[in-house]
Amino acid sequence: MNLYILRHASAGTRRANPIIDVKRPLDREGKQQCILVGAYLNALRVHFDLIISSPLKRALQTAALVGNETGYEGSIQVADELAPDATLTEFEAMIAGLQGYENVLLVGHNPNLPQLLGSLLGSGLSSGRPSIRMRKGAIARVDYTRRPGILHWLVDPRILRGVYTRVTKSSRRKISRK
Repeated sequence: MNLYILRHASAGTRRANPIIDVKRPLDREGKQQCILVGAYLNALRVHFDLIISSPLKRALQTAALVGNETGYEGSIQVADELAPDATLTEFEAMIAGLQGYENVLLVGHNPNLPQLLGSLLGSGLSSGRPSIRMRKGAIARVDYTRRPGILHWLVDPRILRGVYTRVTKSSRRKISRK
């Protein structure tokens, strides 16, 4: 099984009130990050069997936009196991129930998503801090056929933006017509 671990895209500044923060939507940059991630996954010919998201609005929007970009036609499942306050035990129980799927997209948050990714890879958290850094909109592919999983790649949306702008610009030399 391939697990694609995606941190929600950019959603502006965190709100002090947790009730309001739950409803915080993606900003313009976040929507562009989702399009870039979707284009990257399309280039790799990734098709999801299942998409699971945290219940928070910004994660659901990220899941929907990336799912749309990749042609996902199923419904997005909502799981509290991907919420910011979820525990590692809850996450591992959810993963155990995913047997039989080939490609699963999981959309969540910091600080727990890097810790969850670390647990899939078998890395210890002796300091309590994740050993993996995931920026907003970053996505990782983990082959989780057996434990520990194997990290195939981790891509930051800034890298995708840089590649995309280089590819879309002409490589032809400019000639002055004076």
